[in-house]
Amino acid sequence: MTDSSPAGLTASEAAGRIRDGLLTSEELVQACLARIQATEPTVQAWTYLDEAHALQQARAADEARRSQQGVGPLNGVPVGIKDIIDTADMPTQNGTVLHEGRTPSTDAAVVSMLRAAGAVILGKTVTTECAYYSPGKTRNPWNPEHTPGGSSSGSAAAVAAQMVPLALGSQTNGSVIRPAAFCGVFGLKPTHGLIPRTGILKLSRALDHVGFFSRSLDDLALLGETLVGYDAADPDTRPRGRIRFAEVLNEAPPIPPMLAFIKTPHWERATDECKEAFAELVDALGDRVEEVDLSPSATDAWEWQKLVMEADMSANLEREWQHGRDKLSAQLRGLMERGREVRVVDYERALRGAAKVVESLDELFTERYDAILTPAAPGGAPKGLSATGDPSFCTLWTLCGMPAVSLPLLRTEDGLPMGVQLVGRRNYDARLLRTARWLSERAEAA
Repeated sequence: MTDSSPAGLTASEAAGRIRDGLLTSEELVQACLARIQATEPTVQAWTYLDEAHALQQARAADEARRSQQGVGPLNGVPVGIKDIIDTADMPTQNGTVLHEGRTPSTDAAVVSMLRAAGAVILGKTVTTECAYYSPGKTRNPWNPEHTPGGSSSGSAAAVAAQMVPLALGSQTNGSVIRPAAFCGVFGLKPTHGLIPRTGILKLSRALDHVGFFSRSLDDLALLGETLVGYDAADPDTRPRGRIRFAEVLNEAPPIPPMLAFIKTPHWERATDECKEAFAELVDALGDRVEEVDLSPSATDAWEWQKLVMEADMSANLEREWQHGRDKLSAQLRGLMERGREVRVVDYERALRGAAKVVESLDELFTERYDAILTPAAPGGAPKGLSATGDPSFCTLWTLCGMPAVSLPLLRTEDGLPMGVQLVGRRNYDARLLRTARWLSERAEAA
């Protein structure tokens, strides 16, 4: 692809050009479809794509602009949608043969929000089976012999391969941050409950997050402003004032941020080159970063997350278990078998423990630190396609519902992306993005 192709634009750049009449949505969507035709045989990021329908949406967006109708901030910009998120005009099959041919009658809340903002719903991206571990067909755009991560594999790969500037995903453990890191794009998992999950495959109320992928921090802010909202059908959302993502992102921090470098108890899982890269990054940050140990109460968090996820998934996928367990992967059957044995007292103990960990981490932010610095994954994308990689560096922050962003700042010796994860205080998502921009600029200057 040449640099002149509109498919290489970020969403913010494309939206601006469309708004100013320098580019049409139809031209942008045609460029994305051409890019998909060229790269999809290798990357395999899509599970459903209707080119004629995508172009029809693009022409409608162009007509809305020409007729000076009220248009939204994403008018004419194409977005990929993970195939566990309902779309009324496209199948949503949740990565499982048990839901093959499933066509919802209504959009998920986030899809309705995207349409209201003028976005073109380009198609459905590949997910792992029921957004768990069994991989789909997607390959890593940097090297097709390596995993793209999961479970939002198609969304991350499609953005990385410049097939689409934006894509939605979800995270119940590490399913946004890890594929963003492996595919070398920006990924944001917002605070739990910030974005409604109505119309999305439910795995765990306590752990499920909507997240998204882009090729710039500005685009994460653009999607954040579009998708944050209250939905009475999602009991974890609540009415709130508008979050000024873009405005805060583009502010200079009042003072240089202070970061807490937390290795977590799973530091031994990091590759040697990951450890070396983070040592160099910490050294380059100088007095703006300090190594901090987690409180002893946090060491059980990985087991708590596993227990909650297994119990919730076994309950929420009960119908699939009863009517098609023989068609589920061995990984998913094993999870559900374990989840069906979880005791209520252990489940409640895990949730109470997670709440106490959130309190201890809040103290870090109130006393000294702007964000937590930690790997997004143990290293670059592993070779092989039978698994999606280790989510252990995402687990704690997902359990605690804290916002996290993956930044494509590092590379392996083989040239694969290696993500840097920043974690923020709950409900301080815009400030987290501001700190992420500071870190990105500081890292580039080092």
